[in-house]
Amino acid sequence: MLKPLILALALLATPLWAVQPDEVLSDPVLEARAREISKVLRCPVCQGENIDDSNAAVSRDLRLVVRARLVAGDADWQVLDYITARYGEYVLFEPEPKGVNLILYLTGPVALLLALGGAAVFLRRRRQGNTAPAVKLSADEARRLAEILRE
Repeated sequence: MLKPLILALALLATPLWAVQPDEVLSDPVLEARAREISKVLRCPVCQGENIDDSNAAVSRDLRLVVRARLVAGDADWQVLDYITARYGEYVLFEPEPKGVNLILYLTGPVALLLALGGAAVFLRRRRQGNTAPAVKLSADEARRLAEILRE
């Protein structure tokens, strides 16, 4: 009873690849290049998946275009340029760090530096605020303190 359930769960846990058998190239070197290129191209429909993992029709079209360009003799960068020219830089999971994209690349490190600077200022002020200036006790206060400490 338990073994069929475990087998069914194991089969559900395996990754499902969207690449169809009719898309696979006969040349293993070209197919490996196509898979590497597909990993860096975002599905325009799914947005969070690469075209290799997506079942969307546009992803299938993009996979076919990538393979056709590779068969035609294009280099990897030429295939990426071809796809980017038609769909924009949005289809790249890692767009080049230039122009407006440079803001995206620099925002994280700048925010980290600002947060570290803010934490340092906060801790410095907190440390300085905890040291109360020494105040000399009057004779009555000293006597009262001595009485409290004796009790």
